Amino acid sequence: MLATFGAIAFSGKAIIVKLAYRHGVDAVTLIMYRMLFALPIFAVMAWWASRGKAPLTRKEWLGVLWLGFTGYYLASFLDFAGLAYISASLERLILYLNPTLVLLLGLLLYQRRVKARQMIGMAISYCGVVLVFGHEITQQGHGEAATSTAWGTLLVFLSAVSYAIYLVYSGEMVRRLGSLRLVGLASTVACLLCLLQFVLLRPLSAAVVAPEVIWLSLLNATLCTAVPVLMVMMAIERIGAGLAAQTGMVGPLSTILMGVVILGEPFTAWVAAGTVLVIAGIFVVTRSGR
Repeated sequence: MLATFGAIAFSGKAIIVKLAYRHGVDAVTLIMYRMLFALPIFAVMAWWASRGKAPLTRKEWLGVLWLGFTGYYLASFLDFAGLAYISASLERLILYLNPTLVLLLGLLLYQRRVKARQMIGMAISYCGVVLVFGHEITQQGHGEAATSTAWGTLLVFLSAVSYAIYLVYSGEMVRRLGSLRLVGLASTVACLLCLLQFVLLRPLSAAVVAPEVIWLSLLNATLCTAVPVLMVMMAIERIGAGLAAQTGMVGPLSTILMGVVILGEPFTAWVAAGTVLVIAGIFVVTRSGR
């Protein structure tokens, strides 16, 4: 139950971002508010997990800074920026390719062997994303709208790559610091980077937004950011990472359902077929990687 509700809560992030964009806010300002509200939660998390532990060395601090930049700041910003151009359903399917990207990075960086079944699973998943992407491009027609969809897809894919880099490099740090401490510290770094980005790129007057944006950002920071992090960690402690990851397959389905009900996004046979392909491919990848 913890893993399931955690996956659904994570998936709600895209829905909240799409709702906020309806009030004329941009990605830099929107992610600033999300991280501003999440900062106290992650700071307390880092403090709690650090009690009685040895202080971080210079090398460990550099590692936390790098992981905070790639895993939470850059990945989050690219995701928010991409959601301005594509549907929440396509965004969630692209992000769900993450296990395949981790496999490919492991192959490129560490020469880790990839099994034939894993390659087949990856091919199935990417076919699903291409199917949904092609459908959205066709709906937009030619010209500026199609270009915007392609640009949004690229941004979200780069977000998935950035988070995959974080996952590949975080293994050693998790063993040394513990997952709760690392998430708290790295997320705090990401929150500060998002605030700094807003100060450097926007006038302070840009912080004046519609009240709906404030409430949606508060909901995003709590229900769709901090709460699911804790729920998934508690789930992993009880059932293990493998089963928790497989339970997370409910994520894309919940995003599509919320997109249809809340945002009014169309649910077509193309979206259904693409979703089935992506989930089936990831299932093959994770099962054969055990």
